[in-house]
Amino acid sequence: MYNLSKMQKTVKKYMDSNRYEHTLGVMYTAASLAMRYEEDMENAQVAGLLHDCAKCMPDSKKLKICKKAGIEITPTEEKNPYLLHGKVGAYLAAEKYGIEDEDILNAITWHTTGHGGMSRLEKIIYIADYIEPHRNKTPNLSDVRTLSFQELDLALFKILSDTLAYLRKSERSTDPMTVEAYEYYKKVMLSQ
Repeated sequence: MYNLSKMQKTVKKYMDSNRYEHTLGVMYTAASLAMRYEEDMENAQVAGLLHDCAKCMPDSKKLKICKKAGIEITPTEEKNPYLLHGKVGAYLAAEKYGIEDEDILNAITWHTTGHGGMSRLEKIIYIADYIEPHRNKTPNLSDVRTLSFQELDLALFKILSDTLAYLRKSERSTDPMTVEAYEYYKKVMLSQ
């Protein structure tokens, strides 16, 4: 249904080499997780390939696209426009790459912050972005990689928890949606 090869060539033009290698890692990791959790593998590959398609774009251009397209910008995103790359990426996936599948577009939108009640594909892209083979600086990565192929929700919760701990420690801005996602999955974990 999708021409992944053509998409790869286009995506590569808009990324530096490190971001492109990361993107391929996310695409292949997402495909592996999709196989494991019986999710549509092609949708996982497309979402993985396009998840950072706006990442290398200047922040001023991200803001301009959001304003022109009527994409909501939160106060946190206004102060930290780099956080907009998920929303802008979903917009580009639809406009430039012709993606109409809402689950793919949502997976791209929420791959950085997560949110409560994520679809299986959204979880897969969020996790794949964190565990792909080129990542090597995050704590507990080996354990999280193993866990990701055993229990999707628990891996998601662990990543959210580790991400919030890192953001607090580094005094970087925390998107409220990440906190909401953490609280949501904390309740899910406690109810099991």
